Amino acid sequence: MKPNAGKDIACKKILYKEYHLFKRAINSIQQRLSLGLISVLIIAGLILAQSSLWLFDQGLRRYLQTHLHNEAQTLLAAIVRGANGIELDQQRISASYQRPFSGEYFVVVLPDQYWRSRSSWDYELTPPVKSGLQKNLVDGPQAQELLIYRADFRRYGKAIQIVVAQDYTPMLKSFRTMQWIGAAIGCGALILLVLIQRFLVRRALQPLEQVREQIMQLQQGQRTELDQQVPDELAPLVQQLNHLLQHTEDTLGRSRNALGNLGHALKTPLAILFSLANRHELNDHPELRDSFRQQLQSMQERISRELGRARLAGEALPGAYFECAKELPDLCSTLQQIHRRDSQLEWQASAGLRLPWDREDMLELLGNLLDNACKWAQQKVQINIALEQHVYRITIDDDGPGIAPELREQVLNRGTRIDEQVQGHGLGLGIVRDIVEHCRGEITLDTSPFGGLRVVIELPVKRSEK
Repeated sequence: MKPNAGKDIACKKILYKEYHLFKRAINSIQQRLSLGLISVLIIAGLILAQSSLWLFDQGLRRYLQTHLHNEAQTLLAAIVRGANGIELDQQRISASYQRPFSGEYFVVVLPDQYWRSRSSWDYELTPPVKSGLQKNLVDGPQAQELLIYRADFRRYGKAIQIVVAQDYTPMLKSFRTMQWIGAAIGCGALILLVLIQRFLVRRALQPLEQVREQIMQLQQGQRTELDQQVPDELAPLVQQLNHLLQHTEDTLGRSRNALGNLGHALKTPLAILFSLANRHELNDHPELRDSFRQQLQSMQERISRELGRARLAGEALPGAYFECAKELPDLCSTLQQIHRRDSQLEWQASAGLRLPWDREDMLELLGNLLDNACKWAQQKVQINIALEQHVYRITIDDDGPGIAPELREQVLNRGTRIDEQVQGHGLGLGIVRDIVEHCRGEITLDTSPFGGLRVVIELPVKRSEK
């Protein structure tokens, strides 16, 4: 019996874990794919943007190198022989070299002569050490950054060194503007791609979401197995879960039948033993007779209790849940017919409220309590079921004789029977207490506003129901 009950509890734990594992797995997959996509896109975007800007910068510098080389050729042509020797013909020089801080500068260096553009004003342009286009920009006047090109020539038997510079600041500003624009476009594209990716991921993971919902329905007793119509990748998992559920249900079915057969098989021997205990031969031994009867009574109670516990522990799969608005009217009507038709048996429950436990267990729990309340009530019995914070509160009131306060705690002690302790009040709480303990709830007794007994049961909300 206990191994099968262990399998039942294990199956419930597996269902609960599978549901939350599926939920966490789907969320984890979505988050990982989103983070992975964002990381890859950011890294790829930065590499692409920087590479594009670097290639554009190199292309622009090669273009400007050609321009500066042509400017150096023009300045070389402007070096002529004059009345005073070798001179620089100002008429052949571009006007941009005459305007102060125009962004275009030159220096012409001969062994014994030196010319520089008027545009440099008081700024001294230092000739670079190597010829050709210089890799690094040089600080110029008025916070300009200069791109410098040096060309070496020989004319009139003299070595001529011409240095031409151009302001590169406007291009740098354009690069920064392009970076901001590219960043804005990249962010917009990234957001769009992430949204598209999330849509595609959700669509691709829809079968997993459906399996997760079906596992939740299994917990709620709305189905007995998972649908087989799933993608090929999920088919083995669904088949294994269905096999586990079927195997556990079959095992528990055989266990229940075996326990039922055991109970029926023990009834006859116990009845025979009770009969023997009542024979007149034992009248001469009253102590032996009483001990014999007491032990038989204890065996019978223990067998009944353990069979009841086995039935409670044997819920391999959750059955249909207890719908208050659907079940309570029929239950109250049946009890009213069994007892007095003129009695007032009222029920109250929130609209759409259901108790997330097996329907048969809840019917037995409420049926026992209402039956006893009707048995001892004078006229009125009322049941109220409500969801308060994190507990389901079941309150049953009657206007009967009630139970003395000093006996209430004793009534609820494990292994006691009320009809043995309080004469005339046959409130059997054995199976009720077992069901409440199975649901991890609490039961308390109090005085009813109607003058009789109030039974209050608080059942905790399941985590899957929160």
